[in-house]
Amino acid sequence: MAIKIFIDQGHNPGTINGGASGNGLEEQSVNFVVGSMLADLLDSDPRFAVRTSRMYPEQVLGNTTTQSLQQRVNMANYWQADYFISIHANYNTNPSINGTECYVFRQGSQAWYLGEDILSGIVMSAGTRDNRVRVDPSLYVLRATSMPAVLVELGYLSNAQNARKLRDNPYAFAYGIYMGLLTYLNL
Repeated sequence: MAIKIFIDQGHNPGTINGGASGNGLEEQSVNFVVGSMLADLLDSDPRFAVRTSRMYPEQVLGNTTTQSLQQRVNMANYWQADYFISIHANYNTNPSINGTECYVFRQGSQAWYLGEDILSGIVMSAGTRDNRVRVDPSLYVLRATSMPAVLVELGYLSNAQNARKLRDNPYAFAYGIYMGLLTYLNL
């Protein structure tokens, strides 16, 4: 039986649940590209079944931010995914802040350990700084999913070096997440 991975390409194009932007990049676009590359990697591996929250780059989920988040969670819960991975890119007013971090609902959970392996995979593959796994139970996609869920902040759009990596080699981030999944699942 295939392991079911739901990939949420965080945010929408436009103003409804729109994401950050920096150094000429839009978060929703970066998230879509990396999520689609990850879906392709998982699709080509017969051990996995995969679904994404956004099927095409212009797709907008929901009429409000709340509806957008609910739709993403509902899709994963209805499909009964085994794991939920929400892909994001970060922003900080201080352009020197950089690196990759993962957010989970609870420390010591399955999601926590999956987050550690995903983070290690990205740091190795994309060469970003390890900003550790962090707990944030206030995040809706972590709180409302019925399976282990990890929100991945790939890098900082506000940091020129991170933005360049996200623009020039999004595959390194997708591959890092994929390798993290394989490590976590002992595959």
